[in-house]
Amino acid sequence: MRLMPRLAATAALCLLPLAAPALDTSARAAMVVEHETGTVLLAKNVDTPLPPASMSKLMTLAMLFDALKEGRLSLDNKFRVSAKAAAMQGSSMFLREGEQVTVRDLIPGIIVQSGNDACVVVAEALAGSEKDFAAAMTRRAQELGMTNSTFANASGWPDPRQRMSVRDLVTLARYLIDNFPDDPEKEGDYGNFSQRVFKFDGRVPSNIHNRHPLLGQVIGGDESIVVDGLKTGHTKEAGYGLVASAVRGDRRIVLVITGLPTAKSRLEESERLLSWAFREFRTGKLFDKGQEIATADVWLGEAPGVPLVTAEEITATLPYGSGKKVSARAVFKGPVTAPVEKGQPIGELVIEAEGLEPITVPLLAGKAVARAGFLQRAEVTAGMLFERVLAQF
Repeated sequence: MRLMPRLAATAALCLLPLAAPALDTSARAAMVVEHETGTVLLAKNVDTPLPPASMSKLMTLAMLFDALKEGRLSLDNKFRVSAKAAAMQGSSMFLREGEQVTVRDLIPGIIVQSGNDACVVVAEALAGSEKDFAAAMTRRAQELGMTNSTFANASGWPDPRQRMSVRDLVTLARYLIDNFPDDPEKEGDYGNFSQRVFKFDGRVPSNIHNRHPLLGQVIGGDESIVVDGLKTGHTKEAGYGLVASAVRGDRRIVLVITGLPTAKSRLEESERLLSWAFREFRTGKLFDKGQEIATADVWLGEAPGVPLVTAEEITATLPYGSGKKVSARAVFKGPVTAPVEKGQPIGELVIEAEGLEPITVPLLAGKAVARAGFLQRAEVTAGMLFERVLAQF
């Protein structure tokens, strides 16, 4: 048994080839994330609270979807249109004061038409007033980990108190994708975000369709990439922004950009970044669940060490190419004091690649190690004392 205590121990595990090309963007703020692993592929001003414009309608939809999932509403419920809702300017689904509109129609009215009037109808129905609904939006955002988001209204209408960071918008997009999967038998699902046209009782002009510039488009010449959401945004203050999600095979990329000067630059930049993310990175399994990664020394145990194993299968997103290195390190405080229980958290596995945020996953004790008997402990203590005596000479 090695007895010298250490504050931290690290063990290099693997070296993989990679080339992580640096990429910049003309967007004021941007974030590109591999959905499955949560790996951040690109980040610029990600935690800066900025005006989100109509991208904040995703929070209104999340509140509505939550209510549907919890059974507080159904798609057939009807909400009455107030004078305030009918008078809303900007994007509209052309609602009339006093009429009643189903939740089934309000959802595409918000997604496809980006209806400010529809957002006010939802807010007043769920919270009594848009002001109270905005306060509830802010509280719910905090619960979801969106720490740089505050809301003053349901539509994204310009207001100095209406702010979201691009990281928060990524968090919100991933929440919608994970918690409301496509299911035509459910009350509200993610499939609504790919709807391109919604006429609403024939009152919406034929030239008005989903403003998402990438829906139905071929991305970077790759027809296997399918864009299935989520929402655009534009005001003079915010510039042009987009929350997008795209799928190729079993991979999904989530992108948020904002602050672009024109709709054309938004289209070109979002297409460029999505194409880059699919082309330059790959996702694959690094370690199996329960795979032994390293061994930690045990202090006063019946065994000299304990294996450290992965709690789950570890999948990572890493760059393609060659010429540089990816490192994986087991990090733990040691030696570990006995007794050790099987499954006890001991340390963590840190996977690092140039240009990417480190990936950190827990490591557990792979087996139990009992505390040594009295004679064994006495032998260890005497050995340490003898080493200290020798060190004086």
